[in-house]
Amino acid sequence: MGPRIERLKKRPEFLRVAATRKKWAAPGFILQVKSHPANAHAARTDGFLRVGFTVSKKVGNSVERNRAKRRLRALAAEILPEHAAAGFDLVLIGRRATLTRPYAQLVDDLLKALKKMGIATPITTQVTTQTTTQTEDAQ
Repeated sequence: MGPRIERLKKRPEFLRVAATRKKWAAPGFILQVKSHPANAHAARTDGFLRVGFTVSKKVGNSVERNRAKRRLRALAAEILPEHAAAGFDLVLIGRRATLTRPYAQLVDDLLKALKKMGIATPITTQVTTQTTTQTEDAQ
């Protein structure tokens, strides 16, 4: 079992993550990352990960924004417990493509983003390679 997942809910928490300017832009979303504050080494061993979700009005009306957030929450609930290391704050920012991009491609985007940001567990590398091979075989 992976890290316990908690939520970022307050604006200052989102701003702290954004202030690090460490992000990865994928077609379906943007991932921002920050290691936990205050004694980061201890935070990495306590086994939790905090995640926040946001979608701007550029994406669409409230119905579309809420749909994008639901897709991002489902994606995070499925992927992060097994494929993300503990001790980090993550913010997933929805894009217009979040609404239309196939779910399997969103999964691939998140696995690749975790790997690129250096917060993926060793299993993620194997899964990313297998999924990429399967996708290429299907085409």
